[in-house]
Amino acid sequence: MYGLINIGLGNIVVGDRVIAIVSPTSQPLKRLKEIAEQQGKLLEVNHGRKTRAFIITDSGHIIASAIQPETITNRFLQNYYDIEKVLDKIRKEVL
Repeated sequence: MYGLINIGLGNIVVGDRVIAIVSPTSQPLKRLKEIAEQQGKLLEVNHGRKTRAFIITDSGHIIASAIQPETITNRFLQNYYDIEKVLDKIRKEVL
């Protein structure tokens, strides 16, 4: 359970739908981007900036972001910890 994750420049993704966050530097990922573009499943949300990360979703969409993969991963972890704190508090109140 991750909630909504900020992927930069005012864009948000549903964390539970994300399969992977990868760097776009390898040739296989460049081919994956081309395939997604041909299938209409490429979302470029980098607003003309250099693509620094690809976010791969469970629906097969590839999201190109201008934010580093490490930064997006840290945002995922922070959201996870925040949600767990709230759930922990609720669990303690119920018991």
